[in-house]
Amino acid sequence: MGTVTLGVSLAVPEPYGSLLQRQRASFGDPAAHGIPTHVTLLPPTAVPAEALPVVEAHLAAVAARGRPFPMRLSGTGTFRPLSPVVFVQVVEGGSACTWLQKRVRDASGPLVRDLQFPYHPHVTVAHGITEEAMDRAYEELSEFEAAWACTSFALYEQGQDEIWRKLREYAFGAGEAHGVPPQSTPHRRARVRR
Repeated sequence: MGTVTLGVSLAVPEPYGSLLQRQRASFGDPAAHGIPTHVTLLPPTAVPAEALPVVEAHLAAVAARGRPFPMRLSGTGTFRPLSPVVFVQVVEGGSACTWLQKRVRDASGPLVRDLQFPYHPHVTVAHGITEEAMDRAYEELSEFEAAWACTSFALYEQGQDEIWRKLREYAFGAGEAHGVPPQSTPHRRARVRR
């Protein structure tokens, strides 16, 4: 039956997601239009296709134990020279992201795996492009701000065409019973330096 390449992430909502995706494309990152704007909880991971129902049940259990939390992005950072990445920083919600990613990769579950680097929640805006373009990304998004209430995460599959598509979304706390309204954190206007 073969394998599928899966990822788990927190989506950056609109209008921020599209804005950052357009910015990423403008820096010349060829992956920009194939990757929805997100904070990674599980990096690309190959699993047997027949394990998908077990993976989905595991993620539903993780989400049921989670709770909505405020997420805030502000400014830029980079992993250079260790890794050719420029990102928008997660300045609020990082500990919740860390908690979630540990449970997604839990040793007793179907998505156990080691990470190449220590986990650091972030939103990639440039990867593997020229140094000049990465410098531009770092500068142009240095004043970027966004905030929202994070109420779910999603499972994605990478297609043969390298495009990531959402398979399923998982709401925290089994829905509204644990109730933080979706917009409890006020939106901030996204700022991009030109």
